[in-house]
Amino acid sequence: MMFFRRILPKIAAHWIINLYRAARKLRNDACFQYNRNSSTRLSAAAASRCTSILPSAVDRMVVFDFHGGLLRSTALFPYFMLVACEGGSLLRALLLLCCFPLVWVLGEHVGAAIRVMAFVTFVGLRPRDAELVARAILPKFYMERLNAQVYDHLWLPAGKKVAVTSAPRVMAEWFLKEYMAADVVVGCELQMVKVGRRCYFTGLLCDPSAGPGALAFREMFRADDAMADVAVVGSSNPLDHFFVPYCKEVYSVSKESAKTDRLPRARYPKPLIFHDGRLAFFPTASATLAFFLFLPLGLILSVIRISIGIVLPYNTSFAASALFGVRFRTSGLPKDGARRRGVLFVCAHRTLVDPIMLTAALQKPVPAVTYSLSRLSEIIAPIKTVRLTRDRERDAEMMSRLLEQGDLAVCPEGTTCREPYLLRFSPLFAELADDMEPVALDAQVTSLYGTTASGRKWLDPVAFFANPVPAYRVEFLGAVPRDRTRAGGRTSAEVANWVQQRLGQALGFECTDLSRRNKYIMLAGTDGVVRK
Repeated sequence: MMFFRRILPKIAAHWIINLYRAARKLRNDACFQYNRNSSTRLSAAAASRCTSILPSAVDRMVVFDFHGGLLRSTALFPYFMLVACEGGSLLRALLLLCCFPLVWVLGEHVGAAIRVMAFVTFVGLRPRDAELVARAILPKFYMERLNAQVYDHLWLPAGKKVAVTSAPRVMAEWFLKEYMAADVVVGCELQMVKVGRRCYFTGLLCDPSAGPGALAFREMFRADDAMADVAVVGSSNPLDHFFVPYCKEVYSVSKESAKTDRLPRARYPKPLIFHDGRLAFFPTASATLAFFLFLPLGLILSVIRISIGIVLPYNTSFAASALFGVRFRTSGLPKDGARRRGVLFVCAHRTLVDPIMLTAALQKPVPAVTYSLSRLSEIIAPIKTVRLTRDRERDAEMMSRLLEQGDLAVCPEGTTCREPYLLRFSPLFAELADDMEPVALDAQVTSLYGTTASGRKWLDPVAFFANPVPAYRVEFLGAVPRDRTRAGGRTSAEVANWVQQRLGQALGFECTDLSRRNKYIMLAGTDGVVRK
């Protein structure tokens, strides 16, 4: 009897779910068949690949379904998860993950499922936090999932570009207008409530087919007494999109195209140099579940790995770190007899642990100068760290004094950069020493980034070492030739540019003229200066 009580409810639930899915599939197939036979607005080429309709998009108004049409994936959940985790907290992200079974049963693109995800993600969230995620975090994930065929042959030649998203408009509008140069962005609108002087999202949204964006969409055609020329949708039923009746032709992106046509980085609409956030992976439901299951172990490993660098001597820390999953590779290290004293190591800046990795490679402590460092990182650092004041004369005097005492490490970029780019080098280091050696450093992570512009910086080393297998590469490039230093008649700016190019060649990175201030204005809305 107990057996039937336990098993029968599960069987019944299983059959109910299967019947619901079968009914949905039957409805979609029936609607599509009816539309194909009776409607004159859906083209017979609706299921063809985009390459077969290239000439029809030139200088015409084209309406794109953002998820599935312009992007290769129709998934919505990962982008809600990014907002919940980066704009909210880990607790909010965990709650959204717990809601995924309900979202899966309802159907990820069904209005009820979108409302569930939107409520859990945005309730109590400030508009500023959501806009920060949309500006500094989501563009990277959007860019990596652009459909190359649709972008090259439909988006670029279109005369007027209209993008429609099933998610709240705040999640996609900044990317579509700033990176993709969209003319109109249509999406759900989130309701807000004002508490005192601050505004918060309620998590409730209007019907995407009846919201202000959709009304403006209809009004645009009503005013011009015209229709859009082409609509580009994903592989789902075109009738599920409210904008289809306003388009003369409808084309569906094939599943094969969505899987293979990834847009290379070299053809991005704009270079993706800056992005923020902790998550280094695309947070699908399965990937997020694996992340939360590993997180407790990752935090334990992080504490152990940091303790190894603090407690153990340099000659044993390599083996101990490798035992606990840290991958460390060095090259170009000079022999002990060739090592000079008072060398200025000019390093690329990837994370806050760059000077520590340099010290581990040299097997001796090397002081480092930094612009900003949390109090916790300063306390646990196994090397001497000195804060720069941004007063050029005082900083030059301080660094000269440190060089007289021995070697010194400096990161002229002044801030970290995750992407394969080098920011502008400050020429101050070139004015202080002629005995310089560039050091190429690069860090690889799979779960969490060890840097942030708008988050809590004291968590940077903890996050980096909480990855399953954090990896570091340290390559010594040899002393800067004397004819490339100020002693050889070069200016400090020329020296800085040469060192930047040398590091860029070694790492395979592109050199830029962007600075720390450019990064923080884009990612955090500040100038990057910490004021007392």
